[in-house]
Amino acid sequence: QVQLVESGGGLVQAGGSLRLSCAASGSIFSFNAIAWYRQAPEKQRELVAAITKSDTTTYADSVKGRFTISRDNAKNTVYLQMNSLKVEDTAVYYCAADSFRRYWGQGTQVTVSS
Repeated sequence: QVQLVESGGGLVQAGGSLRLSCAASGSIFSFNAIAWYRQAPEKQRELVAAITKSDTTTYADSVKGRFTISRDNAKNTVYLQMNSLKVEDTAVYYCAADSFRRYWGQGTQVTVSS
């Protein structure tokens, strides 16, 4: 059973930075892609960034140039470096990993204050 555990969320002022981590219970290289999603109150869950097995990355337009997704295969961990945070980045951030099915983490809260 694959488990994904997110960490690194918290409260930060606008303009600040946070780094989220998604630690997998097994080898992340076994996944076709790993992504970060977020869900703000009363909004649909949206894709923030994704990274494939071949290190191709994808970003939502709203975070391009501010967020960076990366992976450390040796640590079975995917990171989301978030810089220049805005109030509208406030959400619960989820890690998702795709193999023959999608696995989700439990989420980590990110709150950006003005």
